[in-house]
Amino acid sequence: MRLLPKLTSSLLACGLLMAGAAAPPAFAAEVTCSEVTLPVTAPGLLPLLSPGMPAVVRGQYCAPTGAAPKTVQLLVHGGTYNRAYWDLPYQPEKYSYQRDMAKHGYASFAVDRLGAGRSSKPLSIPMTIEAEALSLHEVVGHLRAGRVGGIAFDKVIMIGHSVGSGIVSYAAAKYKGDVDGVGLTGITHLPNVPALGLGAGLGLHPVLLDPLLGDRGSDPLWFATRPGARGPLFYSDNADPDVIAADEATKDQVSVPGMGTVAVFGIVLPVTLGIDVPVFQAVGEKDILFCGLLALRDCSSAQTLRPAEAPFYTAKAKLDLHVLPKAGHSLGLHKNADVYRDATRVWLQQFGS
Repeated sequence: MRLLPKLTSSLLACGLLMAGAAAPPAFAAEVTCSEVTLPVTAPGLLPLLSPGMPAVVRGQYCAPTGAAPKTVQLLVHGGTYNRAYWDLPYQPEKYSYQRDMAKHGYASFAVDRLGAGRSSKPLSIPMTIEAEALSLHEVVGHLRAGRVGGIAFDKVIMIGHSVGSGIVSYAAAKYKGDVDGVGLTGITHLPNVPALGLGAGLGLHPVLLDPLLGDRGSDPLWFATRPGARGPLFYSDNADPDVIAADEATKDQVSVPGMGTVAVFGIVLPVTLGIDVPVFQAVGEKDILFCGLLALRDCSSAQTLRPAEAPFYTAKAKLDLHVLPKAGHSLGLHKNADVYRDATRVWLQQFGS
């Protein structure tokens, strides 16, 4: 049955070629990845453990070896994640978005958002969507200036997941001209409020109480998922239990005040009406956080989802929708994630590599 989605993607790509679209990039033999550190504006005071230190965003740059791409994807993870979402340390040949894209000729830069991973750890309260968007705006400037991979990229495509998609929407609408395309994954414009409320109440706790992350010295409004909560919240039964275990082992924190501003200003309010570049929106069919009756979103197919989502975009967005069958919220880490990446590459062809 896995052959059918791949065949569909192949036929669609062929149709684009016949219509005059650029050919998909050749498959690269090798991939090079490296960590990059970039200065950004600090949102308020950094912890007292590092007084006077500037804020930095660290990320992983991956590209095909020997190539000099002109386009880069800026990848923005969701809440309680870090950049490992895009390069999971488990069967990377199957689940790493970054390495798979590089093998197909595409460059990407996956950031640790401020507060997560190896980036600076500000206090939780100033971590609003405004601060998040400003840091991404500054990262885009670094990408354009050649400070990542030694390449001054002509085109930047900003792609988010979940809370990261809300931040990407806000940043793309506010900083017009920054990016050439926007990818929004793991999100619709009306969340399943009861599921989110129950998930937050039962699935989250202060990082200070977390057995894995409790020693990082975060303030009380940095939260993480409770042990064992990620499976029910983020996955369907079409996921490998070892992937969920790897996800748990690499989980991270999220600012509760920040997540609140993202929910209001990046998801519920129609900020996407301000996006004037092409948009690719992808969700999992079984995403309990953003799909279903209580979210007023029928995610059984792109066709059924379009009537609910299209009014939140202008004609300039040229909205392209993709629904990954049988996948939950973290669609990029399900068994059939290759189908979602293939669909993303078909959309990316319009920008070149």
